[in-house]
Amino acid sequence: MQGTASRVAATAAPAHVRCGFKLAQWGTRAVKAMPAGTRRRGAASRSLLRVQAVATVEKPSMAPEFIKAPEEGVGIYQGTDGFLYCDALKVDDIRAQVAASIFYLYSWQQIRQNYLAYASALEGLDYIIGYAVKANNNFKIMQLLQELGSGAVLVSGNELRLAMMAGFDPTRTIFNGNGKLPAELELAVEHGVLINVDSEFDLANIQAAAAKVGKIARVLIRINPDVDPQVHPYVSTGLAGSKFGIRNTHLQWFLDQIKADPNLELVGAHCHLGSTITKVNIFRDATLLMVDFIKQIRDQGFDLKFLNIGGGLGIDYARKGDVLPTPKDLIDTVRDLVSSLGLTLIIEPGRSMVANSCAFVSTVTGVKTNGNKNFVVVDGSMAELIRPSLYDAYQHIELTAPHDTEVQKFDVVGPVCESADFLGKDRLLHTPKAGDGLVVMDAGAYCMSMASNYNMKLAPAEYWVEQGSQLRQIRRAVTLDDHMKVFEGL
Repeated sequence: MQGTASRVAATAAPAHVRCGFKLAQWGTRAVKAMPAGTRRRGAASRSLLRVQAVATVEKPSMAPEFIKAPEEGVGIYQGTDGFLYCDALKVDDIRAQVAASIFYLYSWQQIRQNYLAYASALEGLDYIIGYAVKANNNFKIMQLLQELGSGAVLVSGNELRLAMMAGFDPTRTIFNGNGKLPAELELAVEHGVLINVDSEFDLANIQAAAAKVGKIARVLIRINPDVDPQVHPYVSTGLAGSKFGIRNTHLQWFLDQIKADPNLELVGAHCHLGSTITKVNIFRDATLLMVDFIKQIRDQGFDLKFLNIGGGLGIDYARKGDVLPTPKDLIDTVRDLVSSLGLTLIIEPGRSMVANSCAFVSTVTGVKTNGNKNFVVVDGSMAELIRPSLYDAYQHIELTAPHDTEVQKFDVVGPVCESADFLGKDRLLHTPKAGDGLVVMDAGAYCMSMASNYNMKLAPAEYWVEQGSQLRQIRRAVTLDDHMKVFEGL
């Protein structure tokens, strides 16, 4: 692997690993509760300024029961010693080694296992696993998934260029989007990318690109099945009112246009319902509708090869040990439908491929109260992790080391000059002190990829624990010098 390698003296994970939250590891349905033991916390600093709680919070007499990880020592978890681990390494040991707080920390093994769970679930079918690059565009993560056999799902020309640089076969990539630009489409047609037709003007742009490049464009029609995924409206994409997809009532017009153009080959149909979906019957409902559309289209002489049912499988952000659908659950709900039509199934996992592999690691700046609320102020912010502010999304928060301090209810906030700058609200935590580590869990998807430089909070470094015990930097932090380079010579 490329990149700056730095080794951490491996503090081995306990032989029998327990965790205070369920690892969303695919393939294991049964979750075995283990007796609560000595969970946290270590001695508090005498210099800690105690915060007056504004509401009485009963201090737990014992820690919550541990939930056994499906595979011991993989991913981000809490050991029996109360410390947080990434695979075999203590997060606090990693914090001591890296150049600066804040950073993103990934488990290489967790990403690999997430991919293999999809591949195993799809056995017996013709398929393309198209990793949704928008979820996380780290080049090293993309290379890992490509080496494992993944295709890629793209929503911009730069994502296509990045995917090709990472080694992805462009003929096994899919270009989505409701506003694909002419130059991007020309690049896609040139390299044989599967392109989703999203509208009348999108089709016209694809036709123009194919004519200019002088190659046949392989296209799928994006159909809205109008199935409610029951998720946040911002990540719901398959309803009739969505900005994505053609007007279903106008399908025949699209078929006539494609049939009349020798530069177009209609090879499949596509739908995408949304994201964070936790009920697989929703995928089956949509696939049943898509099968009807495919039969109608085939009856007109089109040789459809692909059914793309999108992505969107949710994960256990709450970390309460809920049993959520696995890739196998998802594929089993549509297997018979896909097999009956002899189609190649395309799926587009993003969040479920990378989210649970990562923690966003920050450092406590201080603890305060305004008389109504208590706050843990950290150096991480909405600039690096915007999901809680943008979607009001919940992501589990943990301290990296054990404490025996008072449990209180806190808002965990950053230094950005916005009241929207929070990582979590009303979280029960042992009272930390300045310098303590704090992580936001399940930060591998739509976190770093959505980071900004607001308040000049420049993008942080990223690391992963490779092969279970070796720390490697997989992205450098953006520096002020990097920022200023875009203004040189102007």
